[in-house]
Amino acid sequence: MFENDDFESGSEWEPSEKMALKAYDLYEQGRMCEALEQLDLAIEANPENTSLYFNKALAFDALERFDEAIECYNAALEARPDDPEIYNSLAVDYTRTGLYDLAITTFATAIEIDPAFEPAYCNQIITYAEMGNFDKAEEVFYLAQQINPDCPLCFYNIGNAMFCQGEMKRAIWCWKKTQSLEPEHPQINYRIAQAYWGLGEKDNANEYFLRHLRQDAGDMDVLFDYALFLLQSGNISSATEKFNRILELDPDFALAHHYLGEIHLNAGNISLAIPMFEKAMKIDDNFAGPGFRLGQCYLKQGKTAEAAEILKEEMRHTIEDIDVLVSMGTMFLELKEYDFASNCFLKATDLEPKNYLPFYYIGFSMYSSGEAADALHFFSYAIDLNGKHIESLKMLAVCHASLTHFSQAIGYLDEILAVEPANAEVVKLRRQIRLNEVKCQIRSFCSDVVYRAKHLFGR
Repeated sequence: MFENDDFESGSEWEPSEKMALKAYDLYEQGRMCEALEQLDLAIEANPENTSLYFNKALAFDALERFDEAIECYNAALEARPDDPEIYNSLAVDYTRTGLYDLAITTFATAIEIDPAFEPAYCNQIITYAEMGNFDKAEEVFYLAQQINPDCPLCFYNIGNAMFCQGEMKRAIWCWKKTQSLEPEHPQINYRIAQAYWGLGEKDNANEYFLRHLRQDAGDMDVLFDYALFLLQSGNISSATEKFNRILELDPDFALAHHYLGEIHLNAGNISLAIPMFEKAMKIDDNFAGPGFRLGQCYLKQGKTAEAAEILKEEMRHTIEDIDVLVSMGTMFLELKEYDFASNCFLKATDLEPKNYLPFYYIGFSMYSSGEAADALHFFSYAIDLNGKHIESLKMLAVCHASLTHFSQAIGYLDEILAVEPANAEVVKLRRQIRLNEVKCQIRSFCSDVVYRAKHLFGR
């Protein structure tokens, strides 16, 4: 809590104290930057007042400037090395910045100073949960319970740990306990809604989303999540209404434009989808997704040059969705941009090295660009990962046939026909390869006859 010491009028440090009081008022009003300015002036006037550094750290925390907050907490500790609250706040910021080992050590120091300081146990739950050490998170939860069995934050934090493990029912129980202890907890209805969503209990999820939004109708993050929930639930009209509501509150909310574009695209309204994706890109050109969808739209309209340009631009983003990468790669194949296609598929193999599909498409890209021999390696690897992938077997046959390895080609087609004897396409391909083999044999025979005749007659 922001420290508001009782200052004595007429004291040696009265100017500093007045600045600190003004900083406190500004902090309470949410005017953090102005509060920091006053605190800097107060520290300059009275650098020995350690509470000023602590308060400055709290203001930095409110601005999510955690590295600077850490510096201020450490400055406060130089004068007050036995204050568990400062260590606790410092450890929380170490957690926020991913310095988990340092956070655990700092929490331990707070507990060593005061073994009954419950917040140090309570906040450790978050640290261990983020580290993925859920057993330890539960252990410190039970230690905290011994000190304060009715701490709403402890139940909230352990609920988050349960949620991260996919234990939605236990998370709901913990969060409802939080709610019983602290009915006005700002995020509790939202968190319960998310857990019910995870369980597939749509009616309960919908109820708790609405409970939160009745309390805070302008919460953009929750409103957006609720719109996604409605979209996933198949309630397209309500999802559309919520995305439009978000844009009424914030016209520059790029994700809302993007998802409205998705809705129009899925409905086949390409002319309505395109301006939504374009708007999302204009608002945030670092946002991956709209460019990919625009590429799809342009391809559907036959605008191949525009599609190629926008898809190439999209490649500068870090894309970690394998389905998007594979889809982009197939679009590049359609555009005959084989290097870009292979790049997409290679990125997909990095994400999921045991997924056969990207390897299949790399092979297809290489074959399409005239590299049949190299393509064989990728089709073969796709078969190693999924021996039943018909298209990979078929393309192995096609590659071998193009290299005049006719017996190998027929062998792969026979593997398919053993499983799908009525596959007309494969039967036709097998017949064509057999015909090509015969033609090749005839050409070879004729060439040999001509050679022998020339040799016989000395020509």
